[in-house]
Amino acid sequence: MSLHVLKHSLVDHHLTALRDKETNSEQFRHLLQKLSTIAAIEATRDLAVESHAVETPMAEYQGLRLRRSLGLVPILRAGLIMVDPILNLVPHAEVWHLGLFRDEETATPVEYYCKIQDANPVDEALILDPMLATGGSASSVIDKLTGWGVKDIRLISIIGSQAGIEFITTKYGFVKCFLCSVDPYLDDKKYIVPGLGDAGDRSFKTR
Repeated sequence: MSLHVLKHSLVDHHLTALRDKETNSEQFRHLLQKLSTIAAIEATRDLAVESHAVETPMAEYQGLRLRRSLGLVPILRAGLIMVDPILNLVPHAEVWHLGLFRDEETATPVEYYCKIQDANPVDEALILDPMLATGGSASSVIDKLTGWGVKDIRLISIIGSQAGIEFITTKYGFVKCFLCSVDPYLDDKKYIVPGLGDAGDRSFKTR
């Protein structure tokens, strides 16, 4: 199954506060970071590992360590908030930025910045975007990553619309999607309902 919706009391608790229109920008960022941490733990559950021996103060221990290179791909702007909490979990990860804004008339993504290189792809990539609305932005990133040669692609979003999720899981069955909530529909401006508004504006206090 390529879709994983988190079932956890802390997710429900933090997500309710995140949606609240009275939550200020500082609180919003902290809540988004907490949810990103929980979602990332689930998304990285089965990353490839290898045996690795270490010496404890008492004896040798045969443990495990991550085996493959990992990249974080935040979609600017709002995806930036998700980077630091995940880097706390996997500090060796590379970070590749992709800037997309939504054309308000067509609701399609427009690329304005791309730091994804043409060679030496990472083995595993986590796409970070708080909102999966139409799926257009995620689709653009997935196409870039597959073109780059990334074999294991995972998408972490906090909230996704039913339509956006169906689009991504149908078109990209090989991508594992991790979300905290699935919301029922998009309004006529392609915003998720009930959603939480514009995650970028609420994070950076720009509206």
